[in-house]
Amino acid sequence: MKLTELIDSGKFVVTGEVGPPKGTDLSDLVKEAKTLMPAVDAINVTDMQSATMYLGSLATCHIFKENDLEPVYQLTCRDRNRIALQSDLLSAVTLGIENVLILTGDHPLMGDHPQAKPVYDVDSVQLLEIASHLGEGEDMVGNELNGKLDLCLGAVVRPIAEPLEPQIIKLEKKVKAGARFIQTQGVFDASHFEKFMNAIQHIDVPILVGIILLKSDRMARFMNKNVAGVEVPEPLVEEMANAKSKAKTSVQIAGRLINEMKDMCQGVHIMSLGWEKRVPEVLAAAGLYELPKKKKKKKVE
Repeated sequence: MKLTELIDSGKFVVTGEVGPPKGTDLSDLVKEAKTLMPAVDAINVTDMQSATMYLGSLATCHIFKENDLEPVYQLTCRDRNRIALQSDLLSAVTLGIENVLILTGDHPLMGDHPQAKPVYDVDSVQLLEIASHLGEGEDMVGNELNGKLDLCLGAVVRPIAEPLEPQIIKLEKKVKAGARFIQTQGVFDASHFEKFMNAIQHIDVPILVGIILLKSDRMARFMNKNVAGVEVPEPLVEEMANAKSKAKTSVQIAGRLINEMKDMCQGVHIMSLGWEKRVPEVLAAAGLYELPKKKKKKKVE
């Protein structure tokens, strides 16, 4: 089901995220996704994240649909020209995929094939415009399509940026181009998110706040230094550093952040980074999911 339909029905939407493997065996990924699906409404499938070669997002989304999982197809502009991008969008619809997240994509220099030539024939705003035009029954040069294209298009934004104005301007362009939902980069400070939401009150589009599961204080410091738009406050870094159980503390922090921000937006996007099994616990801590009761073991007499 389209995310916008869920949001329009009044539901607080929850999405998760997984990355396809570097190979063809999807059995473990499908198992991970199935642990997520009872607790989330849809699962983002990354498109060669960090500019690293993995199994394609489109093929993975197709396998998810065959396993009764609801994917959000991530599509980046980095590796394909406008012909291939339009073809992939048509393919997505043909395979029953309804939700698409449009991104520009990290530069190949960041990945495992730094010699690769980046394409970037169009950027994320232009691709949103192209996808919207396909929905009107024509390709971007006016050729008529045989069959309907009805996609729920999404985009991303960095709510923690200084200055913030360029991010808001680009968000306005994305919404005008056809974005119907927005997922944010990871947020670790509710006051910063509130400032962002106050600044975009004029933009009428559902916002899903991004939550990243911290695995350690070292990870938090790395993101502060290397990931644009992510700022982990020092108290949270110290909380992870002093944690007896990193996993338990990570769940507590994520649940707390969602509780602090869920009344400001229409949903949450959780980036679990391999800790998919922790997502139901996070949502339970945020009051958004009830964990299944553990079956009591029968005593052997």
